[in-house]
Amino acid sequence: MLAQAEPKFTEVNQQYYKEGWNWGTVSVIILLHLGAIAALFMFNWRAFASAVLLYWMCTGLGISLGYHRLHTHRSYKTSRLLEYFFAVCGALTLEGGPIFWVATHRIHHQNSDLPGDPHSPRDGAWWAHVGWILVGESKHNNTLLMSKYAPDLARHRFYVWLNNWHWVPSVVLGAILLAIGGLPMLLWGGFFRIVFGLHATWLINSATHMWGARRFNTRDDSRNNFLIALISFGEGWHNNHHAHPTSARHGLAWWEFDISWLTLKLLRTIGLVRKVQVATVKSRIVEKEAA
Repeated sequence: MLAQAEPKFTEVNQQYYKEGWNWGTVSVIILLHLGAIAALFMFNWRAFASAVLLYWMCTGLGISLGYHRLHTHRSYKTSRLLEYFFAVCGALTLEGGPIFWVATHRIHHQNSDLPGDPHSPRDGAWWAHVGWILVGESKHNNTLLMSKYAPDLARHRFYVWLNNWHWVPSVVLGAILLAIGGLPMLLWGGFFRIVFGLHATWLINSATHMWGARRFNTRDDSRNNFLIALISFGEGWHNNHHAHPTSARHGLAWWEFDISWLTLKLLRTIGLVRKVQVATVKSRIVEKEAA
């Protein structure tokens, strides 16, 4: 039986492992997962409904439409108020503040599946999924450093404040959930919803660079994965996105369900967004692997 080859970590990632575990981040991740497990034993429909609604608001509006398609790639324009609202929703996922998230994602596109990519499966599936945030010095609150890659956001005092204090909205929301629905609503609308959202986002970093179909011959390993698209509001059409990063529409075929794109079309219809960039591409799938 052949021994499995060890992942070939880049020099940067090797240095992170030399620095050891970031026990602050590790402790938070463990606590969140314990809370998510506890939620399973305290189920009620009201608490579950709060989790579904908040998941759409925080991961759907905050991450997919906000942090990703608006703040990172500027795929459309909207009012400053709605832009700030999406950023607050994004912070409620506990994936970091807007400057940190945008900077990390821009670095990912710049070095996708090459040395310098913060989370490539070429460094190991575990590393790409979660390992990259568990070791080394956390950059979540290093606004000055991350601003180098997101100077457009760093010009706004609001984004600087939100990046420095990105955990505050989650604490406030947690207190509200506890007050109106008790521990079950806190566990479902807070812990379970956050953990599910984290893994949905992490799967885009890991799984959609390993499993799925490739419509475009991009320089990286990005793939389109239908299952991940379903739980991530269309972000699973990752090969489409890497081929056309500024396109606000990720599901380019009629059968590629992209709920964020449908939401954006509605917002455009009622006049809340404008100058929406859309890639209109007709191309056959040139490579396919089992998803």
